[in-house]
Amino acid sequence: MASNGSATSSHDISFPVNRPAQQVQWTPEFDASVRAREVSSVQIEPANSVPPEYYPNGKRSLAGIGLRAFFLGNAAIIGLFFAVQLAYHGSHLWRPFLFLGTLSVFHFLEFYTTAAYNTPDAKIGSFLLTNGAQYRIAHTVAFTETIITSCFFPGWQSKVHSPVAILAGIITVLMGQVVRSIAMAQAGTNFNHQVQSKKNEGHELVTRGLYAYFRHPSYFGFFWWGIGTQVMIGNIVCTLGYAGVLWFFFKTRINHEEKHLIQFFGKNYETYRVNTRVWIPFI
Repeated sequence: MASNGSATSSHDISFPVNRPAQQVQWTPEFDASVRAREVSSVQIEPANSVPPEYYPNGKRSLAGIGLRAFFLGNAAIIGLFFAVQLAYHGSHLWRPFLFLGTLSVFHFLEFYTTAAYNTPDAKIGSFLLTNGAQYRIAHTVAFTETIITSCFFPGWQSKVHSPVAILAGIITVLMGQVVRSIAMAQAGTNFNHQVQSKKNEGHELVTRGLYAYFRHPSYFGFFWWGIGTQVMIGNIVCTLGYAGVLWFFFKTRINHEEKHLIQFFGKNYETYRVNTRVWIPFI
């Protein structure tokens, strides 16, 4: 270095920023201590490692998931509480409230089971709250029928909707819900709410647990759960409507899905299909 501080050498020489206040003898040890203080004084901004899909409006928005779980929990408590209270006091309006509570529990469990046993696929859509226009129409019609019959035709409703029918509906709902939730848990990451046209890495043919006896236990569960809700609340029209619509839906879906499953697993799936049943009539 020249006396004016300008570089006279071709070597790239740099000095620490935290130079000593007073001139001291420069040694390798002192150089190391100064540079260590310099490094410790530098503040490094942490990188933002949270994917955008977890922010509001993302498909895995934590706020969106929390709000839906909160409202579903409250709807379930309100529905089941008023169903018990109104039934106890002899009001026929317990039926729409019981339907509300049952629906809320179902949609919450759809997300919860997915999050617990198929975590990579858990997202807002796993609640199935936006499960297509036909799905929303079916439930709207069911609510309408049970409210009209409960308010304007309570006597007729009592005749056609006996306690035995109510109990049968409740048992069917519970059976369907339990089978579907267990099936989702046992399938784990192999379960998906959408039919897969391509085999994903790690996708395996599940033949254990309920799958040893049911070829499509989640479909079996939903089919009987849906019909059971209408029997439980005494909807004559919607019981027939749900049975027809759900049968056609699952008939079409299973035929479509099994074509892909044969492509994925070949002879293994063909053998599995021969040895198991769907347990939905005429499928």
